[in-house]
Amino acid sequence: MLGMLVAGNPPAQAQTLKAVKERGTLNCGVGQGLLGFSSRDDKGSWTGFDVDICRAVAAAVLGDPARVAFTPLDAGSRFAALQSGQIDVLSRNSTWTMSRETSLNLLFAGVAYYDGQGFLLRRESGVDTALQLGGKTICVQADTTTALNLADYFRVNEMALKVLALATAEESRKAYDDRKCDVLTSDVSQLYAERLKLAAPDGQVILPEVISKEPLGPVVRQGDDQWFNLIKWTLYALINAEELGVKSTTIDDALKSSDPNIRRLLGVEGEFGTQLGLSNDWAVRAIRATGNYGEIYERNIGTQSRLSIPRGLNALWSKGGIQYAPPVR
Repeated sequence: MLGMLVAGNPPAQAQTLKAVKERGTLNCGVGQGLLGFSSRDDKGSWTGFDVDICRAVAAAVLGDPARVAFTPLDAGSRFAALQSGQIDVLSRNSTWTMSRETSLNLLFAGVAYYDGQGFLLRRESGVDTALQLGGKTICVQADTTTALNLADYFRVNEMALKVLALATAEESRKAYDDRKCDVLTSDVSQLYAERLKLAAPDGQVILPEVISKEPLGPVVRQGDDQWFNLIKWTLYALINAEELGVKSTTIDDALKSSDPNIRRLLGVEGEFGTQLGLSNDWAVRAIRATGNYGEIYERNIGTQSRLSIPRGLNALWSKGGIQYAPPVR
């Protein structure tokens, strides 16, 4: 989603896994405070969907989900922090686009969350479709794909666009709450979180239109295929675990399963962990630490959370969504 493009740096050397093991800590870049995705409590503990992706990686690599150092990053600094080696992986609401891979020398390891841009406004406005927003003042974060999508949508639909562009998501939300604009636009997932911070959350509606594709997922530097594969397959292991019914609470029983798909995922058969530079129980450690993809989703942003965001596109492909992971074989 958010963020301006930064000039590319030379590709990483294939040393990230070695460096993480020697350091004993995974350096993970996250958002600065998005409820349900990456937020820190008053004791400094991080929780959220994006946070749990990094905890799963730490468990797979280091055997301990607590061995993660989280670095909060704003939209403008997140890619530079990854390029410079300050962080090992970026797990933050960042949209997978062509230019971010071709010009920034980065790689998206997969789609952890299928999102899209939407609009939030006051229920009292009586507006029920985005096609009625012509002439309304819209708060948006500057220098982002969100701002570009907004301009494109209004141009295609020949509507008058009035924009109030702010430097940060927090400033955009505050301006909206102070009635300096009529509408707040961002990824729909972020709108769910921002709504809870407004003075009158029950007086807000999120319009049904989704005007963009925002595939969000973990990002790594180019030039280190081993690390790219490790991040990618940890995410896929979590998704496959949900599809196969393997949960954090049932993993000991799953280890005794005769299902070859489960046995390969959990390292009972094959050398798939070894091929990643890990032990063969890498996925067991990840799933035991954070739960499968569905557990992570429901706990942080789904039915067990304050956000209660419907699974929608993020449901498994076998349950009406498009979350689909290649098999471990």
